[in-house]
Amino acid sequence: MNAIDDIVTAALLVIGDEILSGRTKDKNIGYIAEYCTNIGVDLREVRVVPDIEREIVDAVNALRERYDYVFTTGGIGPTHDDITADSVAKAFGVGIDVDERVLAIMRERFRPEDINEARLRMARIPFGAELVENSYNKVPGFWIGNVIVMAGVPVIMQAMLDGVAPKLRTGAKILSTTIRADMREGDIGAPLAAVAKAHPGVMIGSYPYWDEQGRPNANLIVRSRDEAAMNAAAEGVRRMLEDMRAKP
Repeated sequence: MNAIDDIVTAALLVIGDEILSGRTKDKNIGYIAEYCTNIGVDLREVRVVPDIEREIVDAVNALRERYDYVFTTGGIGPTHDDITADSVAKAFGVGIDVDERVLAIMRERFRPEDINEARLRMARIPFGAELVENSYNKVPGFWIGNVIVMAGVPVIMQAMLDGVAPKLRTGAKILSTTIRADMREGDIGAPLAAVAKAHPGVMIGSYPYWDEQGRPNANLIVRSRDEAAMNAAAEGVRRMLEDMRAKP
């Protein structure tokens, strides 16, 4: 297999009523997407589901069949509505109970009297799951099959992602270059489409914004796993812009 054809795919399942209600603003999707891009994993899909067991089970089973990895965030805390671990266990058809490995970690962090019923919920791990290291507060996530279950609190999720990343199979990274158009999207739409058609193996996107003077502008982002193909397409975009600027 050619190196640039080695593609590893992933999905992200965000779990939590608070995300869907708008009470909590998600900060994990962008972070995970950029992290995956940087290590050579293509994040292909993001779903958000409520704290409802059937919804979580169905989503986990659908995504794990379709992608190499499924990351989940949220629902592994100490409260009654943290049902992600139980739901993932049900999706895999395995049991779940307090895991002695996690209990040992918690005994190092908490006083005996503080390991109450609520905190013990965080020690419940599906049978057969591997633990996901958490350097922030030590209480781990877990990994079962191709599903990686992490906390929803961003700083804890980031620690867990760092813990699991070295164990992931990764593929060819997507390279990108950004070209400032200094033109409006509506003016460059047709010529840009022609450049994209001439470079079918490269992704060319147009992203509008208002520049420093408050004028409509666009950044043109050229992306590919093949550096030579990316550079050729980027050169085609630059020539297109130069030709358009040269017209009276």
